[in-house]
Amino acid sequence: MAVAKPIRAVALASIFLVIFLVFQLFHRPLPLQGPRVVYSGMKTDPNLEETHEPAPAGQLWRPDDYAADNPNSPRINATILSLVRNEELDGMIQSMKDLERTWNHKFNYPWTFFNDVPFTDEFKQRTRAETKAQCNYELIPKEHWAIPSWINDDLFRESAKMLEEQDIQYGNLASYHQMCRWNSGLFYHHPALQDVRYYWRVEPKVHFFCDVDYDVFRYMQDHNKTYGFTINLYDDPKSIPTLWPETLKFIEAHPEYVQDATVSARAWLEDQEMRPEHNEKANGYSTCHFWSNFEIADMQFWRSRAYEDYFNHLDRAGGFFYERWGDAPVHSIALGLFEDASRIHWKGLFTDGEDFLFKEDCRPNWFKFVGMG
Repeated sequence: MAVAKPIRAVALASIFLVIFLVFQLFHRPLPLQGPRVVYSGMKTDPNLEETHEPAPAGQLWRPDDYAADNPNSPRINATILSLVRNEELDGMIQSMKDLERTWNHKFNYPWTFFNDVPFTDEFKQRTRAETKAQCNYELIPKEHWAIPSWINDDLFRESAKMLEEQDIQYGNLASYHQMCRWNSGLFYHHPALQDVRYYWRVEPKVHFFCDVDYDVFRYMQDHNKTYGFTINLYDDPKSIPTLWPETLKFIEAHPEYVQDATVSARAWLEDQEMRPEHNEKANGYSTCHFWSNFEIADMQFWRSRAYEDYFNHLDRAGGFFYERWGDAPVHSIALGLFEDASRIHWKGLFTDGEDFLFKEDCRPNWFKFVGMG
């Protein structure tokens, strides 16, 4: 007897489904690799490894009683933070839509936007429309954004020209240098953040794919975490040739700030094996750093005497303008030297990773020297 076509189609689809499920169950994971490098000793992609979250029952704050208008909610003094220009509004809306959909519509933490010029009415109206949470629009004080008086204008222009000739991205843009300096050591001094402890940095055009059903800020507080990251990359050593030498000068003068090597991530900062040419060009620094485009952090660390003294030392050295010292390597070096590595937490699959970043992935080194955190 002939079998009807719809039944044959269903049977064929069932066979393919069974084959697919068997393949998923029994296939061996591929080695972690990017376009130009294979990491020896890494059996699987760290993104697919167990991150030990969620924590044991009772230690995560679920989305109960977090209504935006609830004055007695479990929310702590934390904010979502973004440095953004008016012309980046569409990109900011995209980021807000993703984070609100995956997380913040459940927890309603406030958004705090910073700009060196006033926000437009359109910017305020459209961003407010994306969230039930409070939105704050803050102007950066001129003294925090201006190029400091000790920077030589002629030397800065000449240095910017040299950075451009070396194809250092954004090296010729004064505003980029100003942004890196502000993100490194000035944002947490803004009056709007005076009573805020934790922040989640969100930039325009960022994607968030994973639903998160617990209060991330509460997790940081309850588990005594200082810093959370997702991506860990190699930097361009041509942009930071004197950052590590200046750091060594600082810690020689202030050995009391440096954590013992048994608990710090200094070995991660000084690794010479994975990218020896980076270490050589950066004068002893591996260039591994947390990509601060995504970071969740406790501002008590940035406000500590160790970090404040370190930032002021770097600021006076001039590398934010004569080179292209970014806030990412500055934050990373400080955390690697001055903080217990167990308080630095890999957040796993919170956001997307672009294919072009794979070849610069430094996470294997972090897991090698520090662990999953």
